[in-house]
Amino acid sequence: MSDMKEIYLDNSATTRVFPAVADLMTRVMLETYGNPSSMHHKGVEAEKLLRNAKEIFSGILKCDMKNIYFTSGGTESDNIAIIGAATAAKRRGMHLITTQIEHPAVINTMKHLESEGYTVTYLPVDSYGMVKLDKLEAAITPETTLVSIMHVNNEIGSMQKIAEIGELIKRCNPETLFHVDAVQGFGKATIIPKKMNIDLMSVSSHKIHGPKGMGMLYVGDKVRINPIVFGGGQQNGLRSGTENMPGIAGMAKAADTLCSKLKEDADKLYELKERLIKGALKLDGVQINGVEFSDDLKAKLKEKNDSGTIELDATSEQELKAAIAKTAPHIVSISFPGIRAEVMLHTLENDGIYVSAGSACSTHKPEPSATLKAIGLDKSLLDCTLRFSMSVFTTEEEIDKTVAVLADKLPMLQKYTRR
Repeated sequence: MSDMKEIYLDNSATTRVFPAVADLMTRVMLETYGNPSSMHHKGVEAEKLLRNAKEIFSGILKCDMKNIYFTSGGTESDNIAIIGAATAAKRRGMHLITTQIEHPAVINTMKHLESEGYTVTYLPVDSYGMVKLDKLEAAITPETTLVSIMHVNNEIGSMQKIAEIGELIKRCNPETLFHVDAVQGFGKATIIPKKMNIDLMSVSSHKIHGPKGMGMLYVGDKVRINPIVFGGGQQNGLRSGTENMPGIAGMAKAADTLCSKLKEDADKLYELKERLIKGALKLDGVQINGVEFSDDLKAKLKEKNDSGTIELDATSEQELKAAIAKTAPHIVSISFPGIRAEVMLHTLENDGIYVSAGSACSTHKPEPSATLKAIGLDKSLLDCTLRFSMSVFTTEEEIDKTVAVLADKLPMLQKYTRR
């Protein structure tokens, strides 16, 4: 495999850092290595880097620098937001709301709070992974202190209507805080917390071509939140500990680079997503998850001409684009009936193609995906589903090669389909 060109389609698990990010981090580690809390020149240099990073994120999110906090990653940001907000509002109420398809960093934090006496409502989703707004509205009570809903699902790419959800929450209970896990959405779609009634928002560096071990937490104005990390009082006491300046500088550089051409990159990713979906649907028995196709469009997508390709009329083409545009631009969930995900994953790996069998943060567990179960995926497909996730580095040629390998290997694997 050493001579084979790699095709990396597991960007929802982690991304390759931008070269400029690696260069900047090296300079910070070797030159601007002071502690931002130190009063001498090296400390002042580091403090300027910290301020610059906050300026970058506050510019992207259209907020004040005081709203920006740096953490060790999306998991810590989720934990601080949920536990910090829940404990700060404990006297007012102990009811929390989330969904059945959240990342383990949210689900397991909620389970911890349940063990501490809190009540948690886990909202159902429809077959495309979308939150049922009527269920959310019915669940909010005067005792509901926090609602936590992810922007983009990390397995199937469903993209919630965050602005609509935020408005609904505040209409039902203005005091209820809204936390958004934006780990998969940040850098893929524009998010303006104040306009969307978002009080708390989590971001992860290594999902946006920044370094691992870095995260960001947005905390809205007048939001009361208790710290869960204690120490020297850095970052206004919310997240103590000497700031990871190489990581902070690298994450900010990655965010600035990605968000400076967000729409351009998102448009390109949507084109690649459509290309992969069309290519996959040419293959017998394959199912796409998380995208809402009409019955008519489904039928047309299954029709092939003499050359084995799918041809759509202009109306159907626009319908397909519109359906895909309602989802995240970089994630495609594909089920291969009868073929275990692990088998298909390693088959692709043998050709230098890297994909995922689900969330990289929970693959050590043998249980089927909670997300796939929540959307009602047929039981026979729960362990036959792969996630393909792209980035700004992904090319049309890589997508075409992936489809070609699937077309070549699938018939052979289907001969050994479980009966």
